[in-house]
Amino acid sequence: MKKLFLSLAAVTVLFACNNKPSQEEAIEAAKQAAVDSVNNVNAINVAKQQAIDSMKAVEKLRAKNAPSTVNHSNSNSADNSAPAASTATATTEKKKGWSHTAKGAVVGAGTGAVTGAIINKNDRVKGAAIGTVVGAGAGAGVGAIVDGVKKRKEANKQ
Repeated sequence: MKKLFLSLAAVTVLFACNNKPSQEEAIEAAKQAAVDSVNNVNAINVAKQQAIDSMKAVEKLRAKNAPSTVNHSNSNSADNSAPAASTATATTEKKKGWSHTAKGAVVGAGTGAVTGAIINKNDRVKGAAIGTVVGAGAGAGVGAIVDGVKKRKEANKQ
């Protein structure tokens, strides 16, 4: 009886020590991790595209709500078309380019992606994704501060 109990205990200990996942389970886990990282990157790209779309929508609203310089008192249609054309060229000349906020977000996202990939050596894609989000937020914050200072300086000049 002691030999039977001892052999059962030995078999139990040997099977208990074999907790390593099978190779197939490890492959499935690696595949799932790759799919998750791709999904995270896609989610970030979707968020970026939504931000771009919302900025374009705001720009369209601003252009639509801009005060018109067309003289409505004149009834001649030929006279009304000339001021409208000059207004269109004036709005295209006014366009200055990217704001400091947008520039900061793009630069921060790029820097954060590279830094995150370098720092996180185990999962570079995850590190890059996290770095992109953090860097874009920080860059946009700094850019917003610079834009605010610039607006205050312009207001003080006038």
